Amino acid sequence: MSEEQNDKPVQVDKRCNLRAPILVRKVRVEENRRVFFGYAKNLSRGGLFLATVNPLEPGSRVTVELTLPPLGSQTLTCDCEVVWKRHYQASSPHEPGMGLRFVNLAEETAVVIDTWVRQQDMTS
Repeated sequence: MSEEQNDKPVQVDKRCNLRAPILVRKVRVEENRRVFFGYAKNLSRGGLFLATVNPLEPGSRVTVELTLPPLGSQTLTCDCEVVWKRHYQASSPHEPGMGLRFVNLAEETAVVIDTWVRQQDMTS
């Protein structure tokens, strides 16, 4: 029996925090007095992915407001930095959006996120 070798490089996920899929249909993002809404797709203590057709430039600072499911359970307001963006491409299986990293996240907010993520992990 022969072994197949894969020449593709192994991709390592460098994220160090447990994350959970999330669908928050209304995430309020404020940047330089401009407000827009997007969909949060996953969440961890480190940050979140925000699906939007208008991703901001990496390095942009924004204030994000989102309510964790179940509906109305808790609203979080966090300062974030855009760390990457992905534009819409018809040929791509990935949706457009941006990766946001929490900046100076209060410990009590981090605990709320960690608790929520662990609860999602136990129910999946």
